[in-house]
Amino acid sequence: MSYSDSDSSSSYGAGGEYKNFKQISRERLLYEMLRSAKTGSSKSTWKVLIMDKLTVKIMSYSCKMADITQEGVSLVEDIHKRRQPLPSMDAIYFIQPTKENVVMFLSDMSGRSPLYKKAFVFFSSPISRDLVSHIKKDTTVLPRIGALREMNLEYFAIDSQGFVTDNERALEELFCDEENTRKGDACLNLMATRIATVFASLREFPFVRYRAAKSLDAMTMTTLRDLIPTKLAAGVWNHLVKYKQTIENFPQTETCELLILDRSVDQIAPIIHEWTYDAICRDLLNMEGNKYVHEVPSKTGGPPEKKEVLLEEHDPIWLELRHAHIADASERLHEKMTNFISKNKAAQLKHVSRDGGELSTKDLQKMVQALPQYSEQIDKISLHVEIAGKVNRIIRELELRELGQLEQDLAFGDAGLKDVIKYLTTKEDVTRENKLRLLMIVAAIYPEKFDGEKGLNLMKLAKLPPDDMAAVNNMRLLGGSSDGKKNPSGAFTLKFDIHKKKRGVRKDRNGEEPWQLSRFYPMIEELIEKLSKRELSKDDYPCMNDPSPSFHGTTQSTTVTQSPPAHSMRSRRTPTWARARTADDVDGYSSDPVLRHASSDFKKRGQRIFVFIVGGATRSELRVCHKLTTKLNREIVLGSTSLDDPPQFITKLKLLTADDLTLDDLQI
Repeated sequence: MSYSDSDSSSSYGAGGEYKNFKQISRERLLYEMLRSAKTGSSKSTWKVLIMDKLTVKIMSYSCKMADITQEGVSLVEDIHKRRQPLPSMDAIYFIQPTKENVVMFLSDMSGRSPLYKKAFVFFSSPISRDLVSHIKKDTTVLPRIGALREMNLEYFAIDSQGFVTDNERALEELFCDEENTRKGDACLNLMATRIATVFASLREFPFVRYRAAKSLDAMTMTTLRDLIPTKLAAGVWNHLVKYKQTIENFPQTETCELLILDRSVDQIAPIIHEWTYDAICRDLLNMEGNKYVHEVPSKTGGPPEKKEVLLEEHDPIWLELRHAHIADASERLHEKMTNFISKNKAAQLKHVSRDGGELSTKDLQKMVQALPQYSEQIDKISLHVEIAGKVNRIIRELELRELGQLEQDLAFGDAGLKDVIKYLTTKEDVTRENKLRLLMIVAAIYPEKFDGEKGLNLMKLAKLPPDDMAAVNNMRLLGGSSDGKKNPSGAFTLKFDIHKKKRGVRKDRNGEEPWQLSRFYPMIEELIEKLSKRELSKDDYPCMNDPSPSFHGTTQSTTVTQSPPAHSMRSRRTPTWARARTADDVDGYSSDPVLRHASSDFKKRGQRIFVFIVGGATRSELRVCHKLTTKLNREIVLGSTSLDDPPQFITKLKLLTADDLTLDDLQI
């Protein structure tokens, strides 16, 4: 087996510029895979790119179609669909190393009439010896193989500093009421394989730490739920040990840190209303992925037309505002619109040349060339003004500010059950989803409030149907305890382990927030800072490997010398989006100026920190990773099984005790 090794797999390019996580992933796919197929006489010919359902998503998250075309690909095909023979063209296969895919590949290239002239095969993760032997047995195929390599890239780079392993059912398979060890282990094994490919891609060897099992004492049986981070850490470690032996130039000593957690570490973050532009748009606007649909005036004078736009990192306004508080974002958009109009008026004054004469042809040409730019600018600004306006309108209509204040007061221990009862009693028009989310926050912080009749009374007061209350009851399954069950009377009983209360209630921070409702922060913010300062408890977060002697020394030499002052659990930190912005607050990728800007921001970074959350990550947690990257001068990469907005997370939580139901059957 041949393993590819490219200069693009290091953090720093030839010019010394830092390459972030997504840039490296992108360059490996484009240069190490697609460009490497341009060999000998085939350099000037177009090729076919053949992928499966997973790898096509891997490619689409990292590269644009224009990027792929530029590397000589004229056609993209699905390996499982019938394809037209193109015997004069070479083919690049980017596929998972499954038996089904290998059989399809051999079928394409064997016999007297292969579909393609030559095949360059790249597997997304390690292939078994049996499948390699199966390929070698076909003597008609072997001469037609130009490359047979393990790319070891099997994750979706959803953000410049974020990835998911596409385990959408992880919460259901690992935290469900009826534990299925076989299904759970299979889920964790696949997850471990995909996480390990992140480190293979970046040529990083991590110091692996994980949340320890939370059993109360030696007599308490440890459940699968309790062992999730432990088992996953062991699985990732086994792959990394193999990489050290098989991948050329793979580090032999630790180069970064990995912290493996699960959703039990913070049960409030996936449910609470997050008030930043990115998160609140996805929470309130029913967006499908990054897609936002809006109406635009018809060019023919007819009724308005629907137009789809993607809110992603290539949109400079989205990139700038996504982590800003919605109030801050609205103010900035107003300023942008005002500035644009004033500049446009200034441009109109230049219609007359300096000497008062008529405009020259060159001047007219410049004006005409500038028009599309103005059109694009005003379209972008107008789009975000419309989005922010719609979000603010929903906030007013649903009276979310008052609800948001109660949620945050609960999270910080400034409100209790009496305040919730008063709110539910006086606010009869609160939506079903918002009542459910409020009770789930109460259950996460004060589980004893749902013991016996208390739980039934709250259910009646909120007028929630049984399947909604099942979501509240299923919060117990995220606590790592196995003793929270329905009692014989039908009342909901929630029992959490001794660590629960400590982890549920946030400690307040000193000073005043510039923006209302910017008080909440996800728990991983505390954990990442402690990890970076080497203050994270080794009992609660043990390590798989003893660090090499050089590990701590390297960390010290690469981190910024003027580090921020230490913060205790009670210290208050002003959120990034509440301060005056700096250039370091913007991140990006791709071959455009946004990418170059991102590279300059990352110069002379310390060692990377990877955080992986089993059971779904949140927008607030991704935002924190961007914020701490600037603060700690270390690239923080967030990984998870999925990235969930509150409605998705609640739907998944209901599945933990639902029999024979799927995600499609349950909706909020």
